[in-house]
Amino acid sequence: MKRDKILIVEDEETLSDVMRLNLQNEGYEVDVANSAEQALTYDVRSYSLILLDIMMGEISGIQMAKILKAEPATASIPIIFCTARDSEDDMVQGLNMGADDYIMKPFSIRNLVARVRSVLRRSGKQQDESDKESNNILKIEGLMLDLNLKQCYVDGKEVKLTKTEFELLEFLMSNIGRIFSRDEIVLRVWDNVVVLDRTIDVNITRLRPKLGQYGAYIVTRPGFGYGFRC
Repeated sequence: MKRDKILIVEDEETLSDVMRLNLQNEGYEVDVANSAEQALTYDVRSYSLILLDIMMGEISGIQMAKILKAEPATASIPIIFCTARDSEDDMVQGLNMGADDYIMKPFSIRNLVARVRSVLRRSGKQQDESDKESNNILKIEGLMLDLNLKQCYVDGKEVKLTKTEFELLEFLMSNIGRIFSRDEIVLRVWDNVVVLDRTIDVNITRLRPKLGQYGAYIVTRPGFGYGFRC
């Protein structure tokens, strides 16, 4: 079973060492950065949770959180702010930034571990729902198919496709890097209904310009058939 990976961003080395050792004892994989600048050199995307001090050097915890929330690759990583600052404004600002919890120094390790478990449990449930939803999405760069709603989006804008065009594109995008003969495409998209080769060619010709720059990803191999590449 894969262990949750936690990043501690804390400039008090004694405290960060205590936090790291205790969280490791709880079975977590833990890394420490003693500044936001150092933390941002790490592969932040690999962490399940970030414990983030607010009062640090040139880049504060609030500023680091803004940086992470602005990037799609890191925006969903849970953050717990750990700080000695106890004003209501600081707490509100942290939560408004998208923090998942806020713990005041000095805190007990028992309290810290409980908060970490709670946030990871909540984020795990959210990820499960996200995974279920993502199973019904086909996305390659700016080209996306919503398989539930039967909608196609090109760079965020919906593009109207016919039922056949949608199913043809879904089939090709689901099999990146493979070339299919016209007979194979008929079997999978037209459910083995007899259609002329010209029918497939016409649908491909109509589909390409609707996809803008991504239309070039539908490739033709003369004598073999069609495929999708990126």
